[in-house]
Amino acid sequence: MAKLTTLSPKIERLVLVDLTDGDPDILEARESYDGLRFLSADLSGRDLAAASFSDCEFLDLSANGCDLRSASFVETRIERLDAPILAAPRSRFRDVVLQGSRIGSAEFYDASWQSVHISNCKLGFVNLRGAELRDVLFTDCTIDELDLGGAAAHRMSFVNTTVTSLDVTRAKLEHVDLRGAELRGLTGIEGLRGATVNPYQVADLATVFARHFGIKIEE
Repeated sequence: MAKLTTLSPKIERLVLVDLTDGDPDILEARESYDGLRFLSADLSGRDLAAASFSDCEFLDLSANGCDLRSASFVETRIERLDAPILAAPRSRFRDVVLQGSRIGSAEFYDASWQSVHISNCKLGFVNLRGAELRDVLFTDCTIDELDLGGAAAHRMSFVNTTVTSLDVTRAKLEHVDLRGAELRGLTGIEGLRGATVNPYQVADLATVFARHFGIKIEE
């Protein structure tokens, strides 16, 4: 019998060339933008709902309170994003790199992510409830709360990442590799089906498993 293995995310290499410097003041909701680089843009409080970005780059971006609901980011790099509050429900991310960023509260519920790499980021509350996640990688991140309740995740991995609280209530997981994550709290244990953990994580979460199954642990 073939040995079952956990599949790794397939992250497409992002190559951006011949970008034109863009003026962030021109950005509007429900408009499309292609091949632009935005430097030190401040989009705080802006309405960019349903805006579409393809082959774009954002460097040193401030976006506190920016409305990105239903926005689309395709083949886009975002570096050094600062957003205490970010609203991007039902947004679409495909072939996106997010790195060196700080986000306090991020609403990504019902979003669609494909080939997304998040690295060297400090994230507070990340709401991915009901999201469709395929080929997602977190590297060298700190996440206070990660809510995957009702999400469908396929080929998702964590490398050298701390997750203080993980909620997988009613999640549908397939090839979700948690071995590289330091998990400190877990909700919705039944939603872990389809995830991979290591023996040390099982030991650390023993009290969570025992509580779920109604087992008493006594000396």
